[in-house]
Amino acid sequence: MILVAGTFRMPPENVTIALGMARRVIEATRAEDGCITYAYAQDLLDPGLIHVSESWRDREALAAHGKSAHMQAWVTERAVLNLTERAIRMYETDDGEAI
Repeated sequence: MILVAGTFRMPPENVTIALGMARRVIEATRAEDGCITYAYAQDLLDPGLIHVSESWRDREALAAHGKSAHMQAWVTERAVLNLTERAIRMYETDDGEAI
């Protein structure tokens, strides 16, 4: 199993703009083969901080996700959001169990 976790920032006033874009990419991603979980969450104490949480069956599923049309659209669309401080990490478990 592959776990992806991290954060990114955007100006708090852009969060409302991001909701529709994020919803589309989340719904499309959750329907992908190999996607176990995929979520974004706004930090309750820091409104411009967004937490990312993903889990994937394997590296191949994650690689396919990165090449998907909806991810390419998200990369283009999110340019208007002024994202900064992107810190995303990938972890792999040996036995397929979440850590």
